[in-house]
Amino acid sequence: MDQNNLFTLALGLNSPWKIVQSGLEDGGAGSKFLFVDIEVEAGAQMPCPLCAQLCPLYDHEVKRWRHLNFWQHPTYLSARVPRVHCPQHKVKQVEVPWARPESGFTLMFEAFVMALAREMPVSAVADLMMEHDTRLWRVVRHYVGLAHGRQDWSTVQAVAVDDTATRKGHRYATVVVEIDPQQEHPARLLFMTPERTAASVGQFVAAMPAHGAKPEQARLAAIDMSAAYQKGIREHLAQAQIVFDHFHVMQLAGKALDEVRKQLQRDGAEMKGALWVLRGNESRLSHAQMELRQDLCSRHKELGRAMALRENLRETWQWPGAASAEMHLKAWCSWAMRSRLAPFKKLAQTLKSHWDGILAYYPHRITSAAI
Repeated sequence: MDQNNLFTLALGLNSPWKIVQSGLEDGGAGSKFLFVDIEVEAGAQMPCPLCAQLCPLYDHEVKRWRHLNFWQHPTYLSARVPRVHCPQHKVKQVEVPWARPESGFTLMFEAFVMALAREMPVSAVADLMMEHDTRLWRVVRHYVGLAHGRQDWSTVQAVAVDDTATRKGHRYATVVVEIDPQQEHPARLLFMTPERTAASVGQFVAAMPAHGAKPEQARLAAIDMSAAYQKGIREHLAQAQIVFDHFHVMQLAGKALDEVRKQLQRDGAEMKGALWVLRGNESRLSHAQMELRQDLCSRHKELGRAMALRENLRETWQWPGAASAEMHLKAWCSWAMRSRLAPFKKLAQTLKSHWDGILAYYPHRITSAAI
């Protein structure tokens, strides 16, 4: 078997396509690349891409595609791609079986790129494949767009809306994911759009009909306490109960604790190493860090009260239902108001103004943590 027949089998080509030439060429700097030239058999007829009727060939255009490497060598396919003259649709470019229209890569190359893109940054894929990342991003966007267009949103009952950083320099996007209230299925990304405004929720709602969904079917919406998302949900998903994400509530408690620490530092207290040992859960701290936390809290009573308030607030979401959680939260707010700690008094007021949304965590316990 000569190498042209070997490549014909490897590429899965069928009549009337045939390989007429192949071989290695010098790519410069000591490198080589493999070329494979493809043509259509003389006298063949090809199907019209619109109606599939076999038509005579009209003319040819030479095109080139990057293929997966054969052995260690970059491989390129080139073909004299014919146009056909269809009685109904006039002159049309035929489709080749190894690549999608308007792509400079074969389907096998694109499939490998997409497999790699699931596991690593596109820039790393580009380095591995020896291609420019802007070309690979076009491939990724094409297939992500196809997959997103086929998504069915008709069963969506609950969503989470939050922002995420897209690059350095305070560049953000609004992300919408589907949350299963029954917690039987993992979260599913539905929508992303630049910025983080009330209009971002409106853009998501505008996209719903194309995916078989209606705004009124969304009954729950997990968000942070940002005014923009609250406004967006009220205006565009009016049937949805707002659920304030309890991770964001705890983030506010962490900021209040940090304000107490900063005030002590401004007053001259020794706080070396306090920043990181006061943050996070006990389970993430080393023994030495826990000892330092306990020492700081015992030496500075305000810090001890602040730490106790934060940890007690965390217990709110461990209660079995809304009634018991509300009792706990009322007691916490009363304690915070008596604590003589301004950041926690302010936090108590914030929680009171978002009361219903915080307790709406029950009974489904949805959050935006997946984002």
